[in-house]
Amino acid sequence: DDAEKLLQLPRSLGEDPADGKEIVANNGRYGPYVVKEKDFRSIDSENQLLEITLEQASKIFSEPKVFKRGGRNMAAKGPLREFGTDPVSERPVVAKDGRFGVYVTDGETNASIGKGDRIEEMSPERAYELIAIRREAVAAKGGPTKKKAAKKKAPAKKRAAKKKAAAKKTT
Repeated sequence: DDAEKLLQLPRSLGEDPADGKEIVANNGRYGPYVVKEKDFRSIDSENQLLEITLEQASKIFSEPKVFKRGGRNMAAKGPLREFGTDPVSERPVVAKDGRFGVYVTDGETNASIGKGDRIEEMSPERAYELIAIRREAVAAKGGPTKKKAAKKKAPAKKRAAKKKAAAKKTT
C-alpha cells in the first residue's frame, strides 16, 4: 500500500489559501519536502510525506525558514530591540543576536555587548556609546580593512630561441 503511494509522488496538495500558489509534496535527494514555487521546506519523516495535508503544509510555509548550520537550528532573525537613530551616523541602531553573542549595530559598525550589559535594561545612549567606542577602536587600528585585489604581473617576455641550421655533411 505504501509502495503504491510512493509511486504516486510528487503529490499535489492543492493551492495555498494565503496566496493561491500550488503546494507539492515530494521525496528528494535530501529527504521528504514540500515546495511552493521555488520555496522548499523539509518535513520530518517519510510517513508525514504521505499523510501531510494542505493545512499542515501552509502552516509550514507561514513560519520563518530554519537553516540547519553547525548542529544548531538557526532561523533568520530580526532585531531583538530597536534603539532609535544614531546621532553620528544617522542610521537606525538595533540589537541583534549573532554567532558570538548579542551585539548592537547601525548597519555599518558592530559593537559587542559586554557581560555587564543587558539588552532589556540598556538605554539608547549606552548603545550609541558602544558603537562610538567601536568606531574609535577601528579608526585607531587603521580603519576598516578591505581586501585589495591581487595585482597581476605582466608575464615575462620570452624570446624564441634561434635554431642553428644543421650543418650539411657532404660525402
